[in-house]
Amino acid sequence: MRSTVRHLLTSGVLGVALVATALPAQAATTSLVVFDTGHLDLVDVAYEDGALEVGVHDEDNDVEYGADEVKLIVKRHAKVTVPADPAFAFLGTPGVAKVWVLPQIQNANLIWPGIAAEEVEAGVFAGDALTLSVQSVAGPGQLAIYTENAVGQPTILADSGDGLPDAVTVAAADHAHANWAFDRAGTYCVTVRATGTLAATDQQVTSAPATLRFTVKA
Repeated sequence: MRSTVRHLLTSGVLGVALVATALPAQAATTSLVVFDTGHLDLVDVAYEDGALEVGVHDEDNDVEYGADEVKLIVKRHAKVTVPADPAFAFLGTPGVAKVWVLPQIQNANLIWPGIAAEEVEAGVFAGDALTLSVQSVAGPGQLAIYTENAVGQPTILADSGDGLPDAVTVAAADHAHANWAFDRAGTYCVTVRATGTLAATDQQVTSAPATLRFTVKA
């Protein structure tokens, strides 16, 4: 768990940053910290002491967690119908299928999922670019991570339905938001890792894998 002081950047690359307040509740039977609301960077990339790390950052309370320290709840009312637009067919049958979505635009009743590299200084990595690899999704269904533009058209960042790993480019010192959509209720384990090439040495650096645990409520 890192203790680096964080500063929220409102870059707007994948979404507009807003702030909500929610305190995590301790799980009843385990030591995991349970979240079902709040502004969370589900993938929080840092570069410290020559190593890349991936964790979870509670933006509301400025607390860092290891991915194995948290449990993420996708509430029942995250369940929506897939938009009736063929562009959303990657989520299921448009206008018919149901999915549970943690949204790109903040809903105070749900987790607001971010992807961040605010703890990576500009100039450290070539092109100020890191690659986030979504390596595996284990669970009863599929996970898609995607953004929507101003007119509601999607851009797919990762989709376990058409095979993994998928690579997402993350900019150093950036903070962004995307939709995380699950197509079935149940428990999921999502494993990610980050890679970058050091600008000074051309050496590639890769983080240890981090596994996020989600419970999607029926």
